[in-house]
Amino acid sequence: MFYNKGVGDFVEKYEVKFKKKFGQNFLKDKNLVKRIVDISDITKDSLVIEVGPGGAIMTRELASVAKNVLAYEIDRDLSLELSKRLEGLDNVDVLFQDFLESDLVMDVKNYKYDKLFFVSNVPYYITTPIILKLISSGLKFDKIVMMVQKEVGDRFTTLPGNREYGSITVLLNYFYKVKKELFVSRKQFVPEPNVDSVVVSFEEKKDRLFLKNFSFFERLVRDSFQFKRKNIRNNLKNYNLDIVSGILEKYGYDMSVRAENLDVSIFVDIANALCDK
Repeated sequence: MFYNKGVGDFVEKYEVKFKKKFGQNFLKDKNLVKRIVDISDITKDSLVIEVGPGGAIMTRELASVAKNVLAYEIDRDLSLELSKRLEGLDNVDVLFQDFLESDLVMDVKNYKYDKLFFVSNVPYYITTPIILKLISSGLKFDKIVMMVQKEVGDRFTTLPGNREYGSITVLLNYFYKVKKELFVSRKQFVPEPNVDSVVVSFEEKKDRLFLKNFSFFERLVRDSFQFKRKNIRNNLKNYNLDIVSGILEKYGYDMSVRAENLDVSIFVDIANALCDK
């Protein structure tokens, strides 16, 4: 299928068969891609991870500013298209495999770099699993920049007390300073999706709160939000509620509070208090 929406030197043209099962919506505006890469603050001595290079519009821009780009593409049918679009770029490697099943730590060990970045127009149906994989890898990313659905970006960046506030908000805000950088209209993609998007950046918190056990913390947070309309007493009934109540009282809350009203620091405090009990 041939797409040529828009005219001019700054509109990318694709001649590929898009696959809905892989969430393929390619960016077409080269100026927008440049803005995204500029936001990423990539340095010449860096390695950049990209998921879903698709038509390589982002990959080529990343290659122009980074030492190396490692891209993961699940659709092997794009191999010919990518080889043509990346011809002559010896600092780009494309692995045709599912990023979620990759051994990211081992793959990264093949490169020498001073800084590590993740920049991607990610397939929207696996946005959260991708982020959780980056967190669990233990790799130190200088900055993560990704395109996500607008409503997902709202969820990532919202504050306690808002309807969008959930377990992923807490987990992300434990590790990162999360910021919405740029609104992107659905008209910037081919084929055009049914939703608008935002570019979101994640920078590691240097003053991260001490946490005894992340796995326990993650489970506690997910359990706290298990039933959105229920309070902490109901959602955490399998935990030591006396300890939970004592921590909440320190912050001026009681057991009738809902998880969506609690800051990440409160969850950390509760997790640390419960962890060894």
